[in-house]
Amino acid sequence: MFSQLDRAPAISPSPNEKPLTRDQKVTYSDPMDAVFKALADPTRRELLDELFRADGQSATALGARFEMTRFGIAKHLKLLEDAGLVVVRRRGREKLHFLNPVPIRLIHDRWVSKYAEPWAAALSDLKSRLESPMEKIFEIYIKTTPEKLWEAITDSDIRSKYQFGNTLTSDWTPGSRFEMRNPKADAPLGEGENIEVDPPRRLVQTMTALWGEDVKAEGTSRITWEIEPVGDSCHLTVTHDQLREGANDQLYGGWPMILSGLKTWLETGEKLTTPGSLMYA
Repeated sequence: MFSQLDRAPAISPSPNEKPLTRDQKVTYSDPMDAVFKALADPTRRELLDELFRADGQSATALGARFEMTRFGIAKHLKLLEDAGLVVVRRRGREKLHFLNPVPIRLIHDRWVSKYAEPWAAALSDLKSRLESPMEKIFEIYIKTTPEKLWEAITDSDIRSKYQFGNTLTSDWTPGSRFEMRNPKADAPLGEGENIEVDPPRRLVQTMTALWGEDVKAEGTSRITWEIEPVGDSCHLTVTHDQLREGANDQLYGGWPMILSGLKTWLETGEKLTTPGSLMYA
């Protein structure tokens, strides 16, 4: 079936063009290249599975489950960290590794959601199905300034554009209260206290969910927003901790979609239009 193609005459490049041969490499600048490269290796996928099973593990604990040297495990973890799929936090002398599902959510929003949202959404929000979420860490890079990112986090109207239509009202001073509402709800959906307010770098809040008796029973958790400028972009880290063992995943399962919506709004001025992101809007 390829006989005619095989006999086709070669096309000679012009004097100003370099011929493209099979042994030449094509380089892409898309940051998702690192994500696909990291996911292509079965060992790295198994490491993510282990963090999915039990988040916040040291390299030693992870290495005990693989027939591999500590150096080999560290090399795989570094590639996962560079791709943004793993976040590292130091606790005393230990370095703990946390699964970060945001890059996977971005892949979902870019290619999958338009065609297969009904079955794919359950696969993309890996973080939302962990059984023991004492501490959840989410990272994302956004091409914006710290000031604009801070505004997007604290401005109620902008917040509603990427957080399911919900608004947050507060005077954003240390010790002040905030309230989360939605036009479709008669009562507040959440409330809390702004513990630390350091614009445009750091915001620490307590949060009590009020949208149902099941989440209300979970009590108060803590959310920390940290903004770090990196060139013409910002590295945003959201840490949701002080969650009880086995906490209801409604409390933290929406973060990948929220942060994807935040990135989309700041970089394009548009809202996400996936069914999940519009379900309460």
